[in-house]
Amino acid sequence: MQDYPPTVIYRHRRENLKKCSLTGLENRPDFQFFSYPTQTLPNLKGYILLDMDAPVLTSDDAGRGLCVFDATWRYAEVMIKQSKSSLNGVLRRSLPKHYRTAYPRKQEDCSDPEIGLASVEALFVAYHIMGRETEGLLDHYYWKEKFIVLNNFVNC
Repeated sequence: MQDYPPTVIYRHRRENLKKCSLTGLENRPDFQFFSYPTQTLPNLKGYILLDMDAPVLTSDDAGRGLCVFDATWRYAEVMIKQSKSSLNGVLRRSLPKHYRTAYPRKQEDCSDPEIGLASVEALFVAYHIMGRETEGLLDHYYWKEKFIVLNNFVNC
């Protein structure tokens, strides 16, 4: 198993932890959680930030660290703008548009909520594309089975 930089999660303080799809990953050694706005991100040079308007993530990105801003679309935009210094040298990558969310949301600030994946879904897809182990990522995700079936993942 290859050793990767830890996945960095920057979670907005208003994120409802009872509904948060990343709940259960906080104690994994391969993840680092930071709270916005009370904590500052470390330098993420060489990392990839998942972003809907960026080139698509490929297996060529496999050796890089991964960063996810965990918030509503509107909050995430503000977080990104206010984190510019930490995002120096960070590549932005999107996920292929054919993946669909299983998370039942009604978001008015996303132009196409069906392609806006829940954070844990986005991580799962990114890990899959990057050739990383996905075991355990969806263990605490209520809509795990629906997501796997909806996106034709097998043996996950």
